[in-house]
Amino acid sequence: MARTWFITGTSRGFGREWAEAALDRGDRVAATARDVASLGELTAKYGDRVLALALDVTDKAAVSAALAQAYEKFGRLDVIVNNAGYGQFGMIEEISEQEAREQFETNVFGALWVTQAALPYLRESGGGNIIQVSSIGGISAFANIGIYNASKWALEGFSQALAQEVALFGVKVTLVEPGGFSTDWGGSSAKHATQLPAYEKVREIAAEGRKKRVSDPGDPTATRSAILKIVDAENPPLRIFFGSAPIGIATADYESRLAEWREWQPVSIEAQG
Repeated sequence: MARTWFITGTSRGFGREWAEAALDRGDRVAATARDVASLGELTAKYGDRVLALALDVTDKAAVSAALAQAYEKFGRLDVIVNNAGYGQFGMIEEISEQEAREQFETNVFGALWVTQAALPYLRESGGGNIIQVSSIGGISAFANIGIYNASKWALEGFSQALAQEVALFGVKVTLVEPGGFSTDWGGSSAKHATQLPAYEKVREIAAEGRKKRVSDPGDPTATRSAILKIVDAENPPLRIFFGSAPIGIATADYESRLAEWREWQPVSIEAQG
């Protein structure tokens, strides 16, 4: 049976690739973007199997209305993909209050509003998948994108709890954690804080580190088969990396954390009283 997807951020990048992957195999897609004109090629190619919706995920009421419209058209919802988001560059001292709030409004609250609005439909149908697009930056952290890291760590936290809460309803939650890919994440879709001269050296070091992490960026098109395997799996993973680099970053990071926790365990026990 054809499945119905609801995908945010479908104008380009992962969202666009996954929408086309679903449509190419006969599924139906409610595709959302801030600018609905960017979805014209999808509707022209796939016809009434696509519902193109203009959506700003930070607008909670609009999110609920979009989910309701998708359900009304297709009669069910099976796969929810929270892909809308962007990268905010800037040292922690450089980030303005507005920049921090806007980063969380999109990357955290946008995903939260979509998740909350979708769950009644998924529970009613007795199952489904929620795909949360996180990042290697959702389990590690890097200079000059700290507030972005914070937003993805928040997404990771509520999604891990969510997976436990909805398991009895047959709903599966998966955090997709990509490494570097040839998308527009660091390009025109990114935002940049006003730079402080004091951080120039730190900025240089951070840029070199980023070059090493994304020295061989992945091809977004190659993720099509991967996302289909996840949503088709009887027991999909809670977390999965996309790309070859993240496992090395995660291994080094977690080994370092464990070593430090163990080193300081006597002080931890002392603190217990």
